[in-house]
Amino acid sequence: MLKQILETMYIDPELLAELSEEQKQILFFKMREEQIRRWKERETKLLREEENQKIVKPKKDNGKCVHWLHGKNDDVWVWVMGEHPLDKPYDHICDEIIAERARLQAQKEAEELRRANEEALAKSLSNSLILQKQKEAEEAQRSRLAERQAVKQEEEARRAAAAEQERLQMELKKKEEEEKKQEEELKQKEELRTQELYITIKEAQEAVLQTEKEDPVYQEMLRKSKAADERRRSIAKQARDDYKRLSMQGIERGKVAAFAKIIEGEQQPPPIPPRKSKLNNTPDNNNSKVLQRKMGIKRTTSKSTKEEIVRWFRDDQLLLHAGYEKSTNSIAPWFHGIIPRQEAEDLLTPKKRGSFLIRVSERIQGYALSYRSDDAIRHFLIDASGGFYGLLGVDQMQHTSLAELVEYHKAEEITSLGKEKLLFPCGQKDNHRPDYEELFQ
Repeated sequence: MLKQILETMYIDPELLAELSEEQKQILFFKMREEQIRRWKERETKLLREEENQKIVKPKKDNGKCVHWLHGKNDDVWVWVMGEHPLDKPYDHICDEIIAERARLQAQKEAEELRRANEEALAKSLSNSLILQKQKEAEEAQRSRLAERQAVKQEEEARRAAAAEQERLQMELKKKEEEEKKQEEELKQKEELRTQELYITIKEAQEAVLQTEKEDPVYQEMLRKSKAADERRRSIAKQARDDYKRLSMQGIERGKVAAFAKIIEGEQQPPPIPPRKSKLNNTPDNNNSKVLQRKMGIKRTTSKSTKEEIVRWFRDDQLLLHAGYEKSTNSIAPWFHGIIPRQEAEDLLTPKKRGSFLIRVSERIQGYALSYRSDDAIRHFLIDASGGFYGLLGVDQMQHTSLAELVEYHKAEEITSLGKEKLLFPCGQKDNHRPDYEELFQ
């Protein structure tokens, strides 16, 4: 799952809401490291191409260029808006914008009122021009009356033309309705004829089929076909069981080899993720020259449908014995199917502290661990990529099965601050069908 997020550089907002604050910080740092790594690879490739082809880039006419601001570790300095104590909150910025708009509106209204008062004063001082304006207004009124009469005559003529056009449209519409009615009647007759032909053909087919069933040769062929199908199903089941057994043996051999390398000093266990607010990245001295970005990365959605998740579980996870108890063929009591977050919280709310369940995620190809703490229900994402299982951003240890992950965290805390231990498994609802039934069909 983490590999899928780093490839697309996108995480669904609903999925992001299920992460804890510690998981969000670590996921942000991982995505930032992946961006810097891709940028450095792209810049190195462009620099190598220019050196091989000996292309000299012409300078721009305006002489402008882009320079990145670097931090103390000689890496590109990044500022996340809203994290600095002096950054204004979004509500404060919106209030300032609204206040500024209100001030400008009040200023505009005051200016209009001043102009209106000046115009009224100018009108009161020009009494000598009022009479002349009244005469001009009377003449204009006479001309307007004449224009109105002309417009009225034109409007009457236009109405008469519109009435004639409406009459023609009504007649045309009536003809179209009659034609449509005739077409519907023809269509109904054709449908009735088609149904009669279909019934006749079906009766003939049933008669032929009944004759074939009564034939002893047909019965013998049918019996042989069923027997062949049963043999094929038996062979396929045996092949699946053999593949499952060999896969589990290969996983166990890989686990033993990894532990042997750790004991011999050839391989170190994975490091514990940092818990500080920023990560120190080692600068690349060979790629000190900064080039302009040439192209972007196309982003795709990471959301999966329920059918795809069910297919993924049946094709990949059943071979890894996911959801079963350790060294047995019975499904673990803490395992649940594709249930939403709210249903998991409803199951754990009446339980006591330390109760837990593992459910198949409804959005991605992975799992989610829901845990009952003292004050709330907490959720942790489980990365199931590469044939191993581990808590995203919290537990860097990789386990070969979900059962081993649960056994490990029965004795070890999930986080250093929460002191969460998996003590009491939360099972299915009483008198209900198991919610994982569709995964094992």
